[in-house]
Amino acid sequence: MRVITTVQEMQEIIQQVKAEKKSVGFVPTMGFLHEGHLTLLRNARKENDIVAMSIFVNPLQFGPNEDFATYPRDFERDRSLAEKENIDFLFYPSVAEMYPSEASISVIVKDRTDVLCGKSRPGHFDGVATVLTKLFNIMMPTRAYFGKKDAQQVAVIDSLIKDFNFPIKLIPVDIVREENGLAKSSRNVNLEPYEREQAAALYRSLQKARSAIEEGERDIPELKKIIETTILNESQGNIDYIEIYSYPELKPIDKASGSIIMAIAVKFSKVRLIDNIIMSVK
Repeated sequence: MRVITTVQEMQEIIQQVKAEKKSVGFVPTMGFLHEGHLTLLRNARKENDIVAMSIFVNPLQFGPNEDFATYPRDFERDRSLAEKENIDFLFYPSVAEMYPSEASISVIVKDRTDVLCGKSRPGHFDGVATVLTKLFNIMMPTRAYFGKKDAQQVAVIDSLIKDFNFPIKLIPVDIVREENGLAKSSRNVNLEPYEREQAAALYRSLQKARSAIEEGERDIPELKKIIETTILNESQGNIDYIEIYSYPELKPIDKASGSIIMAIAVKFSKVRLIDNIIMSVK
């Protein structure tokens, strides 16, 4: 595995790989790798000649009161985990390398952002789309892999790839969960032990709503009530939102029908957790 820290060297390597007609699987991350990231890498390894991963904590996607400074970082640990997954290239640029000067052009996301996490994080997805536009141009991947845990991000990336005509296939990968159902996240390290146990209620609440749909329930307020009651009864977390939308359009719906997402965000003492279930309803 080679660690690359400059845009120029990374581009030169990828251009050579592409000249050899090899496919490139790309996994963008902000580091502090967990099983979810490793699952993305394993999927990329199965489907591509070359696997590249980036580690870059992108300041553009953090708001003024968010956790950019305290976001967990451990490069040597990440490097070791990446090597064990037999990836070919690890792109590890500095902020100065990615943003050497103030940009004269930025990417503004107009759709799929005024709901869920985007509603309380103005500008967040502009930052995501801007850095991914840069990374896609640097890495020129055949396929790009993203976890479904951040389903809104996947929906925005779907639009980014289509609207800007990137010759990239988006591969969404199922959420990787801990034994109790809690979605794997770099931020889980900030949970107190008792909160980690309680946080399992998030997925249980979504499972109960899914079971209700499978039994014939279609009323959106009733499904939200099922989710809310479970979270309130089984945890001390503060509910940020419970939403049910069409997916990937992220539009309001009157009843559960077609492709939908049931998504939640819950705040604990030091961390805000998100989870979702995406399903097709006949």
